[in-house]
Amino acid sequence: MAKPLFTTHTGMVDILPGEVEKWQQLELLIRDTARRFHFREIRTPIMEQTELIARGVGQLTDIVSKEMFAFDRGDDHYVLRPEGTAPVSRAYIEHNLKQRGGTQQLFYIGPMFRAERPQKGRQRQFHQFGAEIIGSPNPAADVDVIAFMMDVYRQVGIRNFTLKINSVGDPESRQRYKEVLQDYLHPNLSKLSKVSQQRFETNPMRILDSKEEQDRPIVEDAPVITDYLNEECLEHFDLVKRYLAGLGITYEVDPRLVRGLDYYTKTAFELISPDLGGQDALGAGGRYDLLIEELGGPSTPAVGFAAGIERLFIACDALGIELGSEPAVDVYLVTIGEKARNWALSHLHEFRQKGLSCTMDYAGRSIKAQMKDANRENARFSIIIGDNELETGEFTLRDMEKSEERNLSLDQIHKLIAPVM
Repeated sequence: MAKPLFTTHTGMVDILPGEVEKWQQLELLIRDTARRFHFREIRTPIMEQTELIARGVGQLTDIVSKEMFAFDRGDDHYVLRPEGTAPVSRAYIEHNLKQRGGTQQLFYIGPMFRAERPQKGRQRQFHQFGAEIIGSPNPAADVDVIAFMMDVYRQVGIRNFTLKINSVGDPESRQRYKEVLQDYLHPNLSKLSKVSQQRFETNPMRILDSKEEQDRPIVEDAPVITDYLNEECLEHFDLVKRYLAGLGITYEVDPRLVRGLDYYTKTAFELISPDLGGQDALGAGGRYDLLIEELGGPSTPAVGFAAGIERLFIACDALGIELGSEPAVDVYLVTIGEKARNWALSHLHEFRQKGLSCTMDYAGRSIKAQMKDANRENARFSIIIGDNELETGEFTLRDMEKSEERNLSLDQIHKLIAPVM
């Protein structure tokens, strides 16, 4: 086979027939979960202003500093969206969704882009589903988005996971903790990685999230933020834990969980699975009460999560869970000769109008080749049409599963097939 002239970009993959079906089934499942939780879908462009992502996600995050697909066109600066929360927040502000009254419960499904080294479960174009509750400061909102996320995985059949939660406090608590953390880290500042040294002044909490080997021994004994939360944050976190327990959702408190984005306040959470190997996060999120104001909107509390679809499929493969199947054809028209092909073309629509999927051979192949193709397409029925059948008005209907044949008129075929389907 000759080498193709063009291939996909590194870290981007085609989703082919046979694979697409499991994506479609998962998307239907997510939308059904959203319906039951009363979340409404929002779709934002895949391109956003670079400054939106930089301000929303944080200048010193890996996403902004290393992973954005950013480009300019004239005086405009664009980025392929690397995550969903900042674009949803932008849409909330731009379209004044607050005027609709109450909280906005939104969900999304779509591609994201990050220029990172491709590996299992981590591509440069990847797909996420996520949900946001915008406008409520109540801990019940935190728990509802967690329940939404976990319900999707349970519906799929994935139960081998752990929910980790933490509180990253509010600005007052974070400032107090920042000073304590800096005092702890300062004696070892020169031993930290270059990125962690850069974060030391601006956001030392991100050092706790470092994946650099040289940083881990230093942060292992660092003070934890939960010891420095003010009364409001402690009460919020206690209510989150109480509500989770009330729903029968088990969790682990992880004081090192700070998340990778700068806009989180109070609740942070992550769902991890051992079935994913080293990249074990299925989904994650938290509260971001400061983000919408940071992006130019009114002070607005919000909470949400995002989850990787490719990673969900990895977990499915590890557990032997099959999503979707290649669609079967209801009726395959096997034609012999030009008159039969013309007849089949004129009657395809008639079968389709009755709600049946119907196809035929377009290449003028032999009966044997057409029957082989009908088997490959998992056809339930085939109908053999030739000059003799057109003269007598009776056609050979073959039940492909039972390998049984009957000679019937077209009306009889429609009556026989339609109730079965």
